Amino acid sequence: MQAAGDGAHNPAALFFGLFVVVSLAITWIAARRTRDTADFLVAGGRVGTLQNGLALTGDFLAATGFLGISGLIALIGFSGATYSIGAMVGWPLMTFLLAEPLRRMGRYTIADVLMYRLDAPSVRLLSAIGSLAVLLMFSLMSMVGAGALVRLLLGLSYDASVWLVGGMMLVYVLLGGMIATTWVQTIKCVVMMGSALALAVMVLARFGFSPGALFNAAAARNGVGVLAPNPNAIGLWDFLSAGISSVIGVASLPHVLTRFFTVPDTRTARQSLVIATGLIGLNMLIIFIVGFGGMALVGSAAIRAVERGGNMTIPLLAQQLGGPWFLGFIAAVALATILASFCGLVMTGVATLSHDLWGRLVRGGRAGEREQYLVAKICTVGFCLVGVFLGITFQGQNIAFLSGLASSIAASTNFPALVLAIFWRRFTAAGAVAGMLTGLLACLLLVWMSPFIQMQMLGHAGAPIGLNTPGLIAIPLAFVVSIVVSLLTARASDAARFDAVEQAMAGGVTHG
Repeated sequence: MQAAGDGAHNPAALFFGLFVVVSLAITWIAARRTRDTADFLVAGGRVGTLQNGLALTGDFLAATGFLGISGLIALIGFSGATYSIGAMVGWPLMTFLLAEPLRRMGRYTIADVLMYRLDAPSVRLLSAIGSLAVLLMFSLMSMVGAGALVRLLLGLSYDASVWLVGGMMLVYVLLGGMIATTWVQTIKCVVMMGSALALAVMVLARFGFSPGALFNAAAARNGVGVLAPNPNAIGLWDFLSAGISSVIGVASLPHVLTRFFTVPDTRTARQSLVIATGLIGLNMLIIFIVGFGGMALVGSAAIRAVERGGNMTIPLLAQQLGGPWFLGFIAAVALATILASFCGLVMTGVATLSHDLWGRLVRGGRAGEREQYLVAKICTVGFCLVGVFLGITFQGQNIAFLSGLASSIAASTNFPALVLAIFWRRFTAAGAVAGMLTGLLACLLLVWMSPFIQMQMLGHAGAPIGLNTPGLIAIPLAFVVSIVVSLLTARASDAARFDAVEQAMAGGVTHG
């Protein structure tokens, strides 16, 4: 494969340019339909079932499913699919547990849902901080993958590639908002899944369309241990923690949950989730084949030689199976996947900054429509700049692993608060604040003490703990603290507010 800096890969650059032109056209059309804050942040709540299902699929898969998980499977085998298996379990959990209550109780963000139930500014603040932590982690993940791909496509340096991606995202989001983001996500999802399916068919064709022959070839090259779950590949406790965090985390990711606020009603929210669950399940089966195809045909050593995190497995496999033009097409599709998903992250982050922090906390709900719209645009610039900084700082990390960290933070801060706010009558604002703060700080502390930070990032010989993914500790701790503090601070007014919310929801009343 052509090394970075040796000049642009012509087919890849051609497909990449085509994507940019199409995306800009969509953005221009969307800009003409974006008239106010609701249009900018949640597409005015007018997204249909199929389109929202495709956009949900695109929001979730992004760099994690298309590049990261396939890379982990190619490097360590079946254990690399831990994140995807856990995530698949999490989607039905979201469908049956959270979809309808969230659509009825929220307007723009997760904090709206909690405030509808608890009505305390401190709850909105903690929810916003937790959501921003998750969104920044996923932005980091997107930038790492995008930087590596643009470096491959155009022959630029990694830093220049990340700046180019950040600039493109700024243009897309500033002009088109959530309307453009949704359309780009929809088109990207269709193209991405079609490309992944074509690549999987080409892999199976090399082995007579026999999955058994594919797995045997991978085992012959790397040992039979790659064909079975091996907790030791990432550590026993990390293996368990990653699975738990993936299950719970996917049901509490702010940029995914925001999709419930872009649809007109709860029925559309549920139906779009069913569509997304089926599409994601199909994609994960495809990625499983592609990952083992990379292990059998390219080899882990060759993959690590190009990019140590394994994120370039799919482009390398595409080059081997289809030559430079297929490589160019697949690489451009992978980049489109990341860019579209980063748009969704930016939109959710902007909603949190402009609506929750500025509009509700700083201005106390007194900000006018024009002011909120202007602040949202300013926040877009800031969020993109932070994403660029994180992408440059964390170059070379596997994006599926980073997804596990982000899922742990979401599962430890958002999920306990959402579930208890929706279903527990005695939940209090003090319990919500204590639980979210405990979950967030526990995650950050455990991640800082982990081998990932201490050994991989800082170069130390050891780490205080052996756990990389903190959800196994942080999630139950957040639940326990939330429940205990709520019991200690319970008031009759909290239960009365819960009853009023339940009655409003039973009557079909939707917040906002």
